Amino acid sequence: MDKNIIETGKKIKNMEIRGAAKIGRETARAIKLFCENFSGSKKDFIKNLKENARFLVNTRPTAVSLSNSLRYIMRDMDTEMDLEDLRENLIKRSEKFIELSLSAIKKIGEIGANRIRDGDRIMTHCNSSCALSVIKTAFRKGKDFEVFARETRPRYQGLLTAEELCKEGIKTNLIVDSAARYFMADMDLVIIGADAVAANGAVVNKIGTSELALIAKEARVDVIVAAETYKFHPETIAGKLIEIEERDWREVISEEKKREIGDIKVRNPAFDVTPPEFIDLIVTEKGIISPQAAIMILKTEYGWDLDKKDFWEV
Repeated sequence: MDKNIIETGKKIKNMEIRGAAKIGRETARAIKLFCENFSGSKKDFIKNLKENARFLVNTRPTAVSLSNSLRYIMRDMDTEMDLEDLRENLIKRSEKFIELSLSAIKKIGEIGANRIRDGDRIMTHCNSSCALSVIKTAFRKGKDFEVFARETRPRYQGLLTAEELCKEGIKTNLIVDSAARYFMADMDLVIIGADAVAANGAVVNKIGTSELALIAKEARVDVIVAAETYKFHPETIAGKLIEIEERDWREVISEEKKREIGDIKVRNPAFDVTPPEFIDLIVTEKGIISPQAAIMILKTEYGWDLDKKDFWEV
């Protein structure tokens, strides 16, 4: 195993590297460094590339941005090339993915900002670079609005969002997760990100998102999802379910407190699934779509043979 790959994988797993977009870019950077630093035969290169890719995929199974970054880099890879050409090709595709990821966030911000009006009150959840891009872009265009950021326990990513918005100069409120329904009647929009989007338009995102979308639907508040197309999950076309990661219970309660309580089981799912009927629209770098149009994005962007196994699985 490559040392840099192991280090990147550990940081992704323990959430030092977090956020679906950043996970995808850091995965691409790790593969780029592996290709640049490898010394050995072509046979060993291919073997090591598979092992390293498999290791990375298993660090955060719910974050499809990770596996899709690898799919983008390794799509149509010609293993008949000589080693130097193969390495160069993979390095260029890694760099291209990083470039596309960064430009996608900017484009989503520009498109999504048009949905925000002066005087709007917006609720958000977790710490999404795409959702933040939409909100910040609208503010930079001179729009006057107010944001309510849920704290997003147990890791408090919503606090990071609140800090970032405050630094931008945006009127921001930090609220406890359970206060969403209390404030929802006064909201105009809910803007969230996504870790994965299924073929039927269902959205996998930080735990609590589906609850928030349900509360918004009850209050007739529009829910906008901001997500790059590389978060759309191609294998769901064939009916594969997106694996929902359950994280360590120590994120919720200390070992000392657990011992003090006694025989208690602590559950800590990191994500949940929001049905498409609770989502009004999805903002991508390609434009705005309805959740039901997700399958068209998948067929356009990921039109490879779905029966064909990924490179690292062969």
